[in-house]
Amino acid sequence: MPGDKRKALILVENLSVPFDRRVWQECTTLRDAGWEVHVICPRGDRRDTEAEAVLDEVRIHRYPLRAATGGPAGYLREYGTALWHTLRLARRIGPVDVVHACNPPDLLFLVARMLKRQGAKFVFDQHDLVPELYLSRFDRGQDALYRGVCALERATYRAADVVISTNESYRQVALIRGGKRPEDVFVVRSAPVVERFHEVPVEPELKRGKPHLLCYLGVMGPQDGVDYALRALASLRDEVGRDDWQAVFVGAGDTFDEMVALSHRLGLAGQVEFTGRVSDADLLRYLSAADVCLSPDPLNPLNDVSTMNKVMEYMAMGKPIVSFELREARVSAGEAALYAPPDQVGEFARLIGVLLDSPEDRVRMGQIGRERVSGPLAWGNSQKALLAAYARAVR
Repeated sequence: MPGDKRKALILVENLSVPFDRRVWQECTTLRDAGWEVHVICPRGDRRDTEAEAVLDEVRIHRYPLRAATGGPAGYLREYGTALWHTLRLARRIGPVDVVHACNPPDLLFLVARMLKRQGAKFVFDQHDLVPELYLSRFDRGQDALYRGVCALERATYRAADVVISTNESYRQVALIRGGKRPEDVFVVRSAPVVERFHEVPVEPELKRGKPHLLCYLGVMGPQDGVDYALRALASLRDEVGRDDWQAVFVGAGDTFDEMVALSHRLGLAGQVEFTGRVSDADLLRYLSAADVCLSPDPLNPLNDVSTMNKVMEYMAMGKPIVSFELREARVSAGEAALYAPPDQVGEFARLIGVLLDSPEDRVRMGQIGRERVSGPLAWGNSQKALLAAYARAVR
């Protein structure tokens, strides 16, 4: 009976659920382990729009939220609104055994502290290092807002009974900067469920008459490097001297319109397609047709230590990758990628050309990637770590 189950409440601010695949995989893992799972998250724009939903026995409570635009002031408004709605819905849900807060922002500890007074344990699921995110996104240096962000992170660590880190780099931050004990910090990697990623028949029309298709998949924000990818494609055409490719950029974000405009300024409009967010079925169509996938995240304090979901998904589809040299990019992809020196778009373009000329290497690298996400990086390993973290929290 539901009333006999332990109750978990997962808090998310930056994506709706189940669109947030990591959070949804956590939800279903906990459900299968016998937990009653509730989620509080924002509503989506074109999907996940219902205020209340029960999907696969997971109870989802959504609130309206307008995403921030512009500088830090916009984010303060967004986060304040989200915090108010999260507190309101958490009170309605009532006491829980575990409150599981996914950042950003590092404000959800305030909700967790309220629920801890009612007996809950607090699991902090650190999706991003927000101080590094601030430095990477706004280029304002270590100003007063940066110091405030650091203070909120410290408060979150102090309130947390258990910390979940997405990789070993984040775990070290929790141990050193957060002062957490090793036995209270667990690595739950963001890994795709490989069964979801399977090749479908290639549709040649997606290549628009060209021999090759290049694909970018993911968020388009200031720190995601889509501008680097576009400049690399211009270099591939103008300096490497090849135009035997079509490129597709799948996803959306704060800089989507800016990136479309940049593609026009670079004279790429005829060779680059921007799809916005697409269905799972369309995602498989584009990735199945892709010859090379792009991970153009530039070197900055956040990207160097973050695991990129797109890299994991490229590997699940068996696709070779071109990336900049980043610490965690190499940990994730290994020999499934070629690595350009950080932020050097000319070398990034050259490596795309190398792979386009090497079909055997593309197949070999794709197989390496698929084996990595099916083996050492598989979600099954993260499931065990997630359940161990919960066991530790409620010990």
